[in-house]
Amino acid sequence: MKSKRFRLLMLIVISTLLFSCKNNKTKEVSDKTIISNGDETNWKLVWADEFEDKRINSNNWNFQEVEAGKFNEEWQRYTDNRENAFVQDGNLVIEAKHMGKTHGMNQYTSARLNTAGKQSWKYGKFSAKIKLPEGEGIWPAFWMLGTNIDENGGDTPWPQCGEIDILELYGSKDDAAIEVNAHYADSTNSHAYMGAETYRLKQGKFSDDYHVFDLEWTKKNLTWFVDGNKVATMAIDQSYLSEFHKEFFILLNIAVGGTFAGRPDDTTEFPQKMLVEWIRVYQKV
Repeated sequence: MKSKRFRLLMLIVISTLLFSCKNNKTKEVSDKTIISNGDETNWKLVWADEFEDKRINSNNWNFQEVEAGKFNEEWQRYTDNRENAFVQDGNLVIEAKHMGKTHGMNQYTSARLNTAGKQSWKYGKFSAKIKLPEGEGIWPAFWMLGTNIDENGGDTPWPQCGEIDILELYGSKDDAAIEVNAHYADSTNSHAYMGAETYRLKQGKFSDDYHVFDLEWTKKNLTWFVDGNKVATMAIDQSYLSEFHKEFFILLNIAVGGTFAGRPDDTTEFPQKMLVEWIRVYQKV
């Protein structure tokens, strides 16, 4: 009888330990492998860049070299100079610089990084922890384009390739607000878009601290979140939205000036930095 009680006691102790270890393991991996806004078992990590190496990982990122004025009448020139994009203290740093004493076209340099031809996905949860820059004429973005865009040697022009803006901040409008949007070609093959939806902080600016920006992209919807707060949803199950059922790649950049961003002036401090602590992609399990 005593032996049976001892065995039963030992069984309870072992079971408790196993349960505890299982729970600890789940807790340990949940931050990076299984995560979602609302359902913690729906998404599994498939790719990430934690920016722990000393250099930008060339297996993930391309530096785009673009002359000033090519996009949206922006004033900056995108370079492959490591002074405009580098890894420091566990962050990807994208840095916009003012190269002269006047304000105007080609007086600024910045970086525009993308994963084209290296990393791309159809559907998933796209998440990044970012501290944004600020000021008149400053326009940072975390966004996506279809892999078939002709800009990268594909056969499809914009907006037929599709564009998803996970975040854009227009410093000339409000450094406490970001916008989300999606662009596509409608049934007449003309440019159409969801219409920008805004998320505004209750206090402070996005340059004060890091925030987490998410896009959840399924067969039916695009849904945007900031720090777990839902910003907008767009249904993509209509036949003319075929762009959003093909592979996309990721872009990160700071534009200076431009049609929509306003212009930098003497109040705009330089350099301006966009700090990305990590970027992660999850897909349904």
